[in-house]
Amino acid sequence: MAPVARELGSAAGVLEPLQTAMTVDGQVGELTAAIASHGDGPAVLVGFSWGAWLAFLVAARHPSVASKVILVGSGPFLAEYATGMNDIRLGRLDPAERAEVESLSAVIEDPDEEKRKAAFARFGEIVSRADTYESLPEDPDPVTLQPDIFRAVWREAAELRKTGGLLAAASRIKCPVTAIHGDYDPHPARGVLEPLSAVLSDFRFVLLEKCGHKPWIERHARDEFYRVLKQEISI
Repeated sequence: MAPVARELGSAAGVLEPLQTAMTVDGQVGELTAAIASHGDGPAVLVGFSWGAWLAFLVAARHPSVASKVILVGSGPFLAEYATGMNDIRLGRLDPAERAEVESLSAVIEDPDEEKRKAAFARFGEIVSRADTYESLPEDPDPVTLQPDIFRAVWREAAELRKTGGLLAAASRIKCPVTAIHGDYDPHPARGVLEPLSAVLSDFRFVLLEKCGHKPWIERHARDEFYRVLKQEISI
């Protein structure tokens, strides 16, 4: 979310810490420690995709560090809403891309680290196109991809969702929660809206039109995304 951090940084103090721990608990601890070390009082936590769940868990386990949680492009909070997501993505690809995605899925498990990283990067590039409605030009991302961290944490996070532990964390959240979601995002909006509406007393949901998984790169939704985000942060 570096472009988002730069945009917000012109009007407010922003931290964009990178997580390196190999477990969900480890990443919760890393983010909590970063906020405590570099922040001043409770912070607005803005999380994207897996980061949305991470912000949610930090606010649940350490309520004193969060004044608000903003979920951007969050994954669904219950496993039953996740069925069909891959079919949607694959359905947006041409036959050659679908075949490449299938072959890359095997290479991501290759013992050779460089092959894993290359396959992970290419996989992400193809999937990102399937997740996007109409993209604006993007600056190259200088972040080094860490597929081993992603796979380890995602396995644990998916199990947490499957067992109900992810949604159960909502009972410990004391601050307002806002979800911003694209109507073209393969992650179903219903999987965020319906579970959280049922368990959070202070919850707002914003659906952006003509918008995929990453609102800040979307030609039709970027301006509205930043308007909503800044309004929620009060800057």
